[in-house]
Amino acid sequence: MTFIAVLMSFVALQGASFKATLTAAGHAPTVNARWAYSVKVTSAAGKPLAARITVQTKDPLGGIHPIEFFNVKKNIVNYPFRGAFRDAITWPPESRGIPLTLRITVSSGGAKRIINYAVIPK
Repeated sequence: MTFIAVLMSFVALQGASFKATLTAAGHAPTVNARWAYSVKVTSAAGKPLAARITVQTKDPLGGIHPIEFFNVKKNIVNYPFRGAFRDAITWPPESRGIPLTLRITVSSGGAKRIINYAVIPK
């Protein structure tokens, strides 16, 4: 499967301390299949930064659900990385046709960015 690069960049409202960019394989992942994504964190000058990441989904009713590492029964919560984080999600059949939001929280150097990415599993 080829990747459709979808970039979302978020810069601080006051003084850009870092940039977090999400690249994902589209907004309509297939249930029971590997759906890859990556998050890149750089300084304003483009240098890779140390950061921490938390990955969750938000359902239409506002419920927040943790996402596990691909094929590992451990939630991605405050996980440290440097420069780039890559993982994948297998969306369950129960999520088919439901509009969800992938919520990625990245913190670095005392600043925090939240990336919200809409998906509707098919």
